[in-house]
Amino acid sequence: MKPSSSVVKLGLLQTRCSPDPAANVKKTLSFAERAAKQGAQIICTPELFRSQYFCQSEDHENFKLAESIPGPTTEAFQKLARKHSVVVIASVFEKRAAGLYHNTAVIIDANGSLLGLYRKMHIPDDPLFYEKFYFTPGDLGFRAWETRHGKIGALICWDQWYPEGARLTALQGAEILFYPTAIGWHPKEKPKYGARQHDAWELIQRSHAVANGCYVAVSNRVGLERPAGGDGLEFWGQSFVADTSGQILAKASMNKEEVLVVPVDLGKVDITRTHWPFLRDRRVDAYGDLTRRLID
Repeated sequence: MKPSSSVVKLGLLQTRCSPDPAANVKKTLSFAERAAKQGAQIICTPELFRSQYFCQSEDHENFKLAESIPGPTTEAFQKLARKHSVVVIASVFEKRAAGLYHNTAVIIDANGSLLGLYRKMHIPDDPLFYEKFYFTPGDLGFRAWETRHGKIGALICWDQWYPEGARLTALQGAEILFYPTAIGWHPKEKPKYGARQHDAWELIQRSHAVANGCYVAVSNRVGLERPAGGDGLEFWGQSFVADTSGQILAKASMNKEEVLVVPVDLGKVDITRTHWPFLRDRRVDAYGDLTRRLID
């Protein structure tokens, strides 16, 4: 049942991850508690917060970090959701079966029930982002869930570069798109490319808010991580919430752990979509080629 007020407070968790999974879970739960006590009604974790970003190398030992859903992490956040009547989007390295793993977001309603899963659809394979070694592409499609505090969609990190995913989620009525994220700089590239890389990342997600007339909320991690040695990755933080016109309502710092609590008015989704009727004017009869890899 939706609240009588159309204003909902979002809680974005921006954390630094250690090599200790139990400590990371404990910290993230404590940050979620802080967010709830500050009035947050929908709380989102960073991507794969239970560990350091292990995809910097291809190592079979890292599969031991995965867990089932439901499992210990999911159940801990279900308990928190029930206690505080909050909706939670929690990122989990899912072991679905032997040899079958996903990068998954669990969607937990404010009564602690598990509403469903979103399995990351777009899987990158770039230097220090070797995710194709670990994750099977999602098979549940793009989804939206009616929660106690609003209708939400969840996508994950690399998904944020694809307008198709945002659009298909918004077409199911999502008022807020959440993106649990783990993104940062290669330290040697930062001086030359760092500013433009971050600006592109922020811009593409703000554009999803504009194109779909919805809110976008992004939770990233911070800190330099070298689980595989070498230079590692410097995660750039800057978790943010953009409104239905793409304007940034609040943004966290580049290098500090933070709990970002941001009120949003879901009534503006209807207003924006009425005054900027992009959904009305879509030429659905002319988009068939979007399902092709390339138009020759």
